[in-house]
Amino acid sequence: MFRGVQHINMDTKGRLAVPARQRESLLDQCAGKVVITIDTQSHCLTLYPLPEWERIEAEIQSLPALNPAVKRFQRLMLGYAADIELDGNGRALLPQSLRDYAHLEKKIVLVGQGNKLELWSEDRWLAERDAALSVEAVEELPAELLSLKL
Repeated sequence: MFRGVQHINMDTKGRLAVPARQRESLLDQCAGKVVITIDTQSHCLTLYPLPEWERIEAEIQSLPALNPAVKRFQRLMLGYAADIELDGNGRALLPQSLRDYAHLEKKIVLVGQGNKLELWSEDRWLAERDAALSVEAVEELPAELLSLKL
């Protein structure tokens, strides 16, 4: 399980050092082999351990490709997916196309999402966080969330 929010830096070559907590989990789960792709609902990236991505990829490929909306989703999720392996120092090199999509520069934020991690530009993450905490967002919570017993 990936949890927490961590602010990290990316170097000028597009490499980021995965923090020790997540790196250990990735090394245990998938020997550091991950897949990074775009999030189709936000301008961020999602990082999946390879076994988790393979499960998701099979689900995506099983969808009816003749449905135009499904085809667009498949093109984005599968088309942008990049196989990445953490190097000996726990660093990952992000392809330029993915960095461009998420507007990633030096300061980025790694957000745990249970089975995956999200990568955000720091500015976009702070805006997303603030929007999610707004009174309007809290008032618009769906019934599924309102039924949770936290």
